[in-house]
Amino acid sequence: MSNALSAGLGLKPEHYDEALSAQVEGLWFEVHPENYMVAGGPRLGWLEAIRARHPISLHGVSLSLAADAEPDAAQLQRLAALAKRIQPALISEHLAWSAWNGAYWPDLLPFPRTTEALHRIAANISRTQDVLNTAIAIENPSHYLRFDRHEWDEIDFLAELARRTGCMLLLDINNVHVSARNLGFSAADWLERFPQELVSEIHLAGHAPDPTLGEALLIDSHDAPIAPEVWHLYRRFIERAGARPTLIERDGNVPAFDELMGERSQAEAALRRIAQEAMA
Repeated sequence: MSNALSAGLGLKPEHYDEALSAQVEGLWFEVHPENYMVAGGPRLGWLEAIRARHPISLHGVSLSLAADAEPDAAQLQRLAALAKRIQPALISEHLAWSAWNGAYWPDLLPFPRTTEALHRIAANISRTQDVLNTAIAIENPSHYLRFDRHEWDEIDFLAELARRTGCMLLLDINNVHVSARNLGFSAADWLERFPQELVSEIHLAGHAPDPTLGEALLIDSHDAPIAPEVWHLYRRFIERAGARPTLIERDGNVPAFDELMGERSQAEAALRRIAQEAMA
């Protein structure tokens, strides 16, 4: 596993003390950099303290790489400053847009996978990597509706972005499961086609049925334990691809640190088994 990372957790403020004192081999933490783009203060102080003991990953939610404009230059400079200060093990962003004409939406919005969008997003990724002076990983999104204007298959689109820019891919397996259920395709078949050599990180999270439509529409809610179906897809993928740094995401209904560490232990056990088999 790259940088000796094993299974990690999203870092939550209520868990700072336990995260700081945790002594577990391979443990790492991921944060949204937007919460730490400040000159100082207690939150940044805590992050630096934890970084002194554990690797940190920066998982951005605001560059709006799929928008019809370049990433905000000031925001990108703030990200670069934080990255220089923290020296993260991994940096990633979403394949989505969230800003247009100076207005910002609190969501990661979809787009039609056209050749025009491919050129624009590749340019935005390259611009970001030039400023950061490192490759980033791009995450596959969750899908809730069909677009008639898609010109590219999703996997082909992601692979072409990587080919053009040198970026890596962040494979969110819960997103694959949610999208497969919502749009009616096989998550297992989709993952069989995914370019394993481009995966630098894996995300696992929980989901929930839509409050109105129920199981007919799954929501990537990050507020529940990881579902058995997602665990199954995860183990099947790493059996084929090998061990990859794996993050347990929980953003709502956040449980006690020990409960999250329990889920982390499940991923760690799977990764350890795969690594041992590779060495046998």
